[in-house]
Amino acid sequence: MLFHVRMDVKLPLDMHAEIANEIKAREKAYSQDLQRSGKWRHIWRLAGEYANFSIFDVQSNAELHDILTALPLFPYMSIAVTPLCHHPSSIRDDDA
Repeated sequence: MLFHVRMDVKLPLDMHAEIANEIKAREKAYSQDLQRSGKWRHIWRLAGEYANFSIFDVQSNAELHDILTALPLFPYMSIAVTPLCHHPSSIRDDDA
């Protein structure tokens, strides 16, 4: 199942830089492991925002929920999820 996910990050203004950097490092490692596994298929930064658009390829809504709630930055995010379906006019068979 494919999902389009928008993640907006809002760290507290009074968060110490070393704490923020440690959380971001854990987030990067976790997201890169998911990318290598094929579950996090794409990630794009949104220019001028602390946000991203991502495509996840997972088995279920529950699996996506578990992945998202395990993100180290999850407590500081607002997330919008949109389920995706293969479009009949698409020439790509790998996005079904």
